[in-house]
Amino acid sequence: MKKMLWIAALIAGAATLVVTTVASAGRDAATSSVVISTKTLPKLGTVLVNSKGLTLYMFVPDKQKRVTCVKACAAIWPPAKVAKSAKLIAKGKAKKALLGSDPNPAGGRVVTYNHWPLYTYVSDTRPGQATGQALNLNGGLWYVLSPAGKIIKTKP
Repeated sequence: MKKMLWIAALIAGAATLVVTTVASAGRDAATSSVVISTKTLPKLGTVLVNSKGLTLYMFVPDKQKRVTCVKACAAIWPPAKVAKSAKLIAKGKAKKALLGSDPNPAGGRVVTYNHWPLYTYVSDTRPGQATGQALNLNGGLWYVLSPAGKIIKTKP
């Protein structure tokens, strides 16, 4: 009889552990988020940045429709990725209504702003840099976006 009670207690404990783990995983997934914010840069004005303060760019060949920077291009211009269950958050002057996401041909999803997929640039290693601005590289031009979702074509 004691052995049966011990087994029942063990099963109940395992079930509690499983339920707790699943609930915790659900909470973590529900609270994950991607933050798009703004920063004022010299000569460019207010532009979009990621949660680390790195400048975000749009790629003209995307034509405000879909991600076209893949493979070698994406190694130089990493897309701003978002998990399917993640929440998109606009801070600063960024507008929540302009945030979205599109499928990434390499898998997953990419954050969009005014339908433009967003990317960082590997040469921007700290906040406030915009070394990718107005570059014609990897098959097209790269520009920053204003909080209104407009392309800023100024060369720094």
